[in-house]
Amino acid sequence: MGWVNRDIVSIRDFSKEELLEALDKAADVEKNRPSYAELLRGKVMASLFFEPSTRTRLSFEAAMHRLGGSVIGFAEPSMTSIAKGETFEDTMRIIDGYCDVIVMRHPEIGSAKKAADITKNPVINAGDGAHEHPTQTFGDLFTIKKNLGRLDNLTVGFLGDLKYGRTVHSLSFALSHFKPTFYFISHKSLKMPQEDLKELDKKKTEYYEEEDLLKVSKKLDVLYVTRIQKERFLNPEEYHHVKGIYQLDPSFLKHTKPGLKILHPLPRVDEINPQLDKAKQSIYFEQAHNGIPVRMALLAMILGGH
Repeated sequence: MGWVNRDIVSIRDFSKEELLEALDKAADVEKNRPSYAELLRGKVMASLFFEPSTRTRLSFEAAMHRLGGSVIGFAEPSMTSIAKGETFEDTMRIIDGYCDVIVMRHPEIGSAKKAADITKNPVINAGDGAHEHPTQTFGDLFTIKKNLGRLDNLTVGFLGDLKYGRTVHSLSFALSHFKPTFYFISHKSLKMPQEDLKELDKKKTEYYEEEDLLKVSKKLDVLYVTRIQKERFLNPEEYHHVKGIYQLDPSFLKHTKPGLKILHPLPRVDEINPQLDKAKQSIYFEQAHNGIPVRMALLAMILGGH
């Protein structure tokens, strides 16, 4: 499948070769950004955020502006006709006529696929509930490759909320193309969903489940930390039971490989002490900033500038 007018709904829709193609394009954008400044002049991106966001929303908008395009949309659905009772389907059909590409975050699992089925223009999933976050995954892969020089044969630990963590679900699948070893480190109530583990089994990916980070920390090339997502819990007591269960500070580095890289999709709460920010292992702010060239590359490829 080509890139022009393509939906980005699930990372599962992309082959290993396509993932690498997008990363190469992002590297070119980062190296030669001025040459992309007018690429999407006259194109309009609709930014539809039915759920709060800082990094994803603003990096998409910044990416579109840096490509010469323009942005319409909303970050607060209560200010739209949705608050008057307009259906999701009608909202999508209307906005589809105002733009060239739709970037959408929504709390409902499967909402991005539903939008893509309704609209003629391409839809980019900026997070659908606890399901997936594919463009974050492209950025995560770009950051790992840029810092470690490879994606193949890495030992990767995923820490924290693995049950609701859509970034973990997407990234683990994407990395499974590259012969990794995974350690899924979480409280037993926040373990990786069985359907995701079954996918890894089918791909013969080596993985282990663990609760104690320090038992495996010296094996890791990458530690991908996630926050415990309060908004995903139906029962507040369940959240308070696991809140703060993993908290990293500079003393943690004594238990790691020298070349370990620590990532986090952000925002963080208390799982990474700010004192760890200056460590060479901590690359989560770089990870967030890498969202610009990655999303510029994806928009350019989808809207015909490839």
